[in-house]
Amino acid sequence: MLLYTRQTNTFTNNIAPAWVSEWLSKRTEKQEKQAVKEDKPIDEAAQAKRQQARQQKVLDGIEELHLWIKDIVRNGILAMPQKGFGWFENMAKRMVDAQAPGLANMVRQLGETNFYADRWPSFFMDQLLSIYLIIEGYKNTHQIDELLQQDIRSLVGFTKSQEELREQAGIADTWLVLAKQSIEVDNIITERNWLYGTHSKQYALILQFVVRGQGSQLTLSPGLFVQAELVFYPSASPLRAILKKQSASNTVTKFQGFENWQSVAMVETEHRSALPVSYERPFIIQQVKPVQYNNQWWLQDAANAMVQLKNEQTKIWKLLSFSGGHPLDMVVLGKEQAYEPMGVWYNDEYKIL
Repeated sequence: MLLYTRQTNTFTNNIAPAWVSEWLSKRTEKQEKQAVKEDKPIDEAAQAKRQQARQQKVLDGIEELHLWIKDIVRNGILAMPQKGFGWFENMAKRMVDAQAPGLANMVRQLGETNFYADRWPSFFMDQLLSIYLIIEGYKNTHQIDELLQQDIRSLVGFTKSQEELREQAGIADTWLVLAKQSIEVDNIITERNWLYGTHSKQYALILQFVVRGQGSQLTLSPGLFVQAELVFYPSASPLRAILKKQSASNTVTKFQGFENWQSVAMVETEHRSALPVSYERPFIIQQVKPVQYNNQWWLQDAANAMVQLKNEQTKIWKLLSFSGGHPLDMVVLGKEQAYEPMGVWYNDEYKIL
């Protein structure tokens, strides 16, 4: 490539290799087939039949999951650490067969419980209860709010067309990229990008799935401001969104976070009342500092209220190096009683942890 840019005249062979021509031909053929497929009228009867068949498969699967949960409760959870991950994986695979991938992931998370932690029964039962609420909600969708129905379907594993979402009006704002998390499973990287609307005061989660070796379509760097329009998935407590339009922004907008943990708890209560199954959410909270209590690290606000610091071993030393024991404005991610610090403002500059 460098040689071509410097000595273009030395490249005289303009005949494309056979494999290139073949690849281009196949790509064109694929695009033409896709265009014909899109122009083809939808067979609504066949589509309805497929949807009904899937719903029945899901119902059959969750009935089996319901019995599985009952057996766990009936026999008690003290034997769970001896079950091994394979025992949970078998039920997760059954949920995949039932076309309920969301429930499959939640069952896997049960198997990933840290059974060496002091309060593992509480975390285990919280996750088990969440699964139970979802399957009961799915069986009784006609009795619940329409937006909550959308949440239940999403948690079960039904997807919403992003093309349909792009046709809807979104929230245009200057968004601060708070953090990015990446998890790789079976060569597929899941990126979780957490954003905050500086005017709308809306937090958002943008997911991106990238196959290893392929480039990502979306690049969001923590600490940067972007001018963008986001469209949120229908939900009783909106959080996940897609990026409809984006442009660079040099504007550093002043904004304020929550004053203390009590304010965070009030907002979490509102979200939980709308959507009983809780998610991890980001929060910007003012003037908190790390403190040690009972051989554990906590985050203390200006009113001396404390919440436990999550994943302390991976974050505490960098956090201490910035704070020096003094309070800082901080971005945290978590729910209920445990939060993980994601970034801090140090000398008016956002630093990623």
